Amino acid sequence: MYQDTSIAMLDELLASSVRAYHQYKTYSLRQRADFMRAIAKEIELLGDELIETAHAETNLPAARLMNERARTIFQLNSYADAAEQGNWLEASIDTALPERTPPKPDLRKMLVPLGTVVVFGASNFPFAYSTAGGDTACAFAAGCPVVVKAHPAHAKTSTLVADAIHKAAEQCQMPDGIFHHVYGAGFETGEYLAKHPAVKAIGFTGSFSGGKALFDWANQRKNPIPVFAEMGSVNPIFLLPEKLQTEAEALAKQCAGSITLGMGQFCTNPGLLIAIDGEGLDRFVQHLRKEIKSVMPSKMLHAGIAKNFGEKLEKALAQKGVQLLTQTEQNMGEGEGLISIATTTARTFLNNPVLHEEVFGPYSLIIQCQNEAEMLEIAQKLEGQLTATLMATPKDMRQHRELLTYVQEICGRFILNNVPTGVEVSLPMQHGGPFPASTDSRFTSVGADGIKRFARPVCFQNWGDEFLPDELKNGNPLQIWRTINNELTRDAIS
Repeated sequence: MYQDTSIAMLDELLASSVRAYHQYKTYSLRQRADFMRAIAKEIELLGDELIETAHAETNLPAARLMNERARTIFQLNSYADAAEQGNWLEASIDTALPERTPPKPDLRKMLVPLGTVVVFGASNFPFAYSTAGGDTACAFAAGCPVVVKAHPAHAKTSTLVADAIHKAAEQCQMPDGIFHHVYGAGFETGEYLAKHPAVKAIGFTGSFSGGKALFDWANQRKNPIPVFAEMGSVNPIFLLPEKLQTEAEALAKQCAGSITLGMGQFCTNPGLLIAIDGEGLDRFVQHLRKEIKSVMPSKMLHAGIAKNFGEKLEKALAQKGVQLLTQTEQNMGEGEGLISIATTTARTFLNNPVLHEEVFGPYSLIIQCQNEAEMLEIAQKLEGQLTATLMATPKDMRQHRELLTYVQEICGRFILNNVPTGVEVSLPMQHGGPFPASTDSRFTSVGADGIKRFARPVCFQNWGDEFLPDELKNGNPLQIWRTINNELTRDAIS
């Protein structure tokens, strides 16, 4: 139904995006924010049609889709507020000291937009991480035009949202080319966009292979560009001894719920459960089996994800030293996820890189450690993760301080006595972690700090007030927070 956008058309759209950038970057923070709020309103007005379309394309239940739509609308409105408040600009001013030897110049710095941003829609979040999702919202807030490549698995849903963005752009008198929506079923479209000189940054949520390919293409350019790719994670949960001994049943219930939530199709799904052998772990396994058996399987997002999960699961379970503990007992329907829990020893895990790979779906591997030293070694050898969790009592925390320091090194979000699924949209949230969880662990793809990904700092030296951006003028006409001579203030400069 949806044909790949031609190379000639991509060139034309990107040229108009560049023209739009030179206009849009001059628009005020309020104009950007009003545009984003208008998008949120247009998405809301799509009503049941959007939910029904997304359900038909993704198999996601209506309740889940309604929650995700609400999250997407909240993201747009909250990032609009953040854009207008201007804190993300990191405006700083040091006034001149002409009497100093040598004289100190007037220095004023702020973040300015990068240019055209290409956003790749995510397969597992048709709203919140796709066409009008967090990457698109952050780029608009930063002052950048956006080109979205629709995910082939929900192209019709993406088109409905794209139409809403176009409608909002027209209402807000945005420049032509502020937003474009393109199609491409294969990798060729993505490669062309990543290498195109008009593109200045990329936002991506998806597989490691997809994100790494974009990263490599972007770095092969004559002028490399940043790729902000969130590429998944196995999100280890470390079950410490006293917590496991005293709360085995409750922990099993928590973990089972997180493993199977949305048929495991979250980038924060816990794929590793790490514990020391003992009676507490035995009881945890017993209760986890019971919980898993009670969960009814459901259809995965689409045939491609179901096929990939089946292949990855089969590969993981075929590894030497891996034992299947439990699987879904109900009759499996076509495209449904086979909920599975397996176990292996710490030594087997450490010596087999295949077991470190994400199996995207309802699967988790229990790693049985002989002692604290093996658990510590795993923490030292694990790759970068979006999240890492400790299930621990205060006594556990005191007795495993070294473990805490190593686990912190591998993750972007460090969780205590909670599960990793569920990502709150708020300023303190960090959604991103050391490679290979993401391509740049300094940034987040969730929360208003994500706006900074699509901007760069510029210092204005010895500029007269008349020609400075409003954000840096003496009178502070936007009333934003600025650091003036090392003091955070909203005051004007007299």
